[in-house]
Amino acid sequence: MITPTLLRARAVNPLRSVPLFNYALLVQNRLYTMSTGTDFHSLNANTIKGETLDFSTLKGQVVLVVNVASQCGFTGQYSGLQQLYDKYKDRGFTILGFPCNQFGNQEPGGAEEIVTFCSRNYGVSFPIMQKVNVNGDDASPVYKFLKSQKKQLMMEMIKWNFEKFLINKQGEVVARFSSMATPASMEQEIEKLL
Repeated sequence: MITPTLLRARAVNPLRSVPLFNYALLVQNRLYTMSTGTDFHSLNANTIKGETLDFSTLKGQVVLVVNVASQCGFTGQYSGLQQLYDKYKDRGFTILGFPCNQFGNQEPGGAEEIVTFCSRNYGVSFPIMQKVNVNGDDASPVYKFLKSQKKQLMMEMIKWNFEKFLINKQGEVVARFSSMATPASMEQEIEKLL
């Protein structure tokens, strides 16, 4: 049983959070909370090539935001993400991959290394953004917003690489998925929003 005391202990030491992940599986990898009212479409971020992507250009699209890493046990999810992107991109769906090195130093490379790795190993063609922090005081404003909209078991912090946020056409964060949620497991949710 997960008690409030255990939840606090897990929040302090995320490496001890395996039971929380097991609990997340019981709720089919989907994590819900109430939303607050900031607008996703007012944000922007730099692509890995240094160009600014204004999220207002994503209005009317369904967006999946993922914190990615090249040396993670979940890195194989790049294949499934690319399959989702290929299948739905012409119907108004996109994926934004945000490399992050905050979890086990699993994304140590620079921009060129990341791009080469993604394209050579997984054929990634969806937008890859500049490397960011997703937790802490210097977390990306995109991630500060996403975490404020959907908490994970009542905590904002990102637990590990390949957590996913699903945003509808109106810019509302409608779901948050754990690292263990495969891209294929989200397909039905994406279809509903398109």
